[in-house]
Amino acid sequence: MLRVHFTPGDLARVCLAPHPDPLAETILSLSALQTADEHGVALSGWRERTRAGLVPALRPLFELAPAGPGEYLPEVFTHATAVTLAEGIDHTWSLPRRQWTADLRATEQLRPHTPRWIHALHHGDRESGDLVREALSRYHAMAVAPYWAQLTATAHSDRADRAGTLADAGVDGLLSTLHPDVRWTSPVLHVPCALDADLRLPGSGVLLVPTFFWPRPLALVDNADPERPLVLRYPVAPELAGHRALWSPSAPTGPDGGLAALVGTTRARVLRAVKATASTSELARRTGTSDATASHHAGVLRAAGLVTTQRDGNRVLHELTPLGRALLSTGPP
Repeated sequence: MLRVHFTPGDLARVCLAPHPDPLAETILSLSALQTADEHGVALSGWRERTRAGLVPALRPLFELAPAGPGEYLPEVFTHATAVTLAEGIDHTWSLPRRQWTADLRATEQLRPHTPRWIHALHHGDRESGDLVREALSRYHAMAVAPYWAQLTATAHSDRADRAGTLADAGVDGLLSTLHPDVRWTSPVLHVPCALDADLRLPGSGVLLVPTFFWPRPLALVDNADPERPLVLRYPVAPELAGHRALWSPSAPTGPDGGLAALVGTTRARVLRAVKATASTSELARRTGTSDATASHHAGVLRAAGLVTTQRDGNRVLHELTPLGRALLSTGPP
């Protein structure tokens, strides 16, 4: 168990990340791809589709982040909170050399037979860095990017819920309900950890970041800059129960892909049609359905918080909410 001790300054600097991190999700998903032990059947469809697309060029990633008991997660790839994968990789390459050294030392302790090229990577070898960048980009495009709009929209919804908890119950309420395995006894946050340790924060606060592919809370300290906030990644949906259709083997493909898996094929078309404010008859025309069908699906989307409806004279106008717009407009990072 890791016991994180907060100062009053830290409590005043608890922040919610505005979005998940593409690079961290990509690295964390490698474990989920290699083993089902900790991730259950919820990811079986995603795992099946992703494994079918693996090519030899991606092998370095599985040497960099192998799955199994006691394996070390390469933390240098999980510190970024960037908007795009490229920005996250650039941030990782720019980390101080002492942070790469600390990461390599931890890797060697848990993996005595670490491949030689990983040593070269940690020492700044350009060829190894280019190899990893290319493999990460290819794997991300296949395994993570197709689902990014849905993951981002879910994270936005989670953030809104937690912001409401913060407003209603304060920081105590927020930290007490973060995750079933995280326990808050002010001023100490208890986070599951392989080691039994105490961490005393310097007043720089904590950044709470949602994650989808890692089944447990994960606390990350910046070894190179202790003044940076502690990053605490928490599973946004531990059982992924709300996303089984998205990850199932029969998840729809095509232009709307995972969006159709999440809300249904017709509703995906209706949601996309509302990207420009529309009346019910306009929705019907844009989607090739009847007025009654368009109205029904708009009502379902409204109940889900994705669409708002208001009357304008004799017309009823439908418009996207911020959550609905995020679901549509957040493309692959």
